[in-house]
Amino acid sequence: VQLQASGGGLVQPGGSLRLSCAASGSIFSINRMTWYRQAPGKQRELVATIANAGSTNYADSVKGRFTISRDNAKNTAYLQMNSLKPEDTAVYYCNLGYIAFDRSPRNYWGQGTQVTVSS
Repeated sequence: VQLQASGGGLVQPGGSLRLSCAASGSIFSINRMTWYRQAPGKQRELVATIANAGSTNYADSVKGRFTISRDNAKNTAYLQMNSLKPEDTAVYYCNLGYIAFDRSPRNYWGQGTQVTVSS
């Protein structure tokens, strides 16, 4: 299984970025895709998650500013981040919950993508 995360970068406060996470490989079906983030000196925290049926959940700190979505045909999740704040600066990680071809549930982490919000 491979998870390709992209879209990070440097943006000014108030700006926007869109992260993408594309899953590929030996995946029978995807249950859930989740974005986490980890700022320097802090624990990794859940940012947003989306289930296969489309239900979503967000951290309180990003509600109203971030939107998670999925393209099931492409096995890709997106995180649209608007009104970015310096405290959103972190490495963002994609997590995949899926069913393998042997029908066993699996979990996989992608590599992180850096998001820096600074003037």
